[in-house]
Amino acid sequence: MSGRQGGKLKPLKAPKKDKKEEDEEDKAFKEKKKAEAAALKAAQAQASKGGPVFGAGLKKSGKK
Repeated sequence: MSGRQGGKLKPLKAPKKDKKEEDEEDKAFKEKKKAEAAALKAAQAQASKGGPVFGAGLKKSGKK
């Protein structure tokens, strides 16, 4: 018999990542992204009152 083991081998654990300290550029970037997401959400909420803006338009049924 060979010395080979049967079955699945467990994957190796990935090493833990060190926490990086955020500098001013990272903080500014995150704040900008938050502001953009909030503006987009507000625009979508406003547009939903007037009807579909980002929608696909009229839905077609399978009938002819």
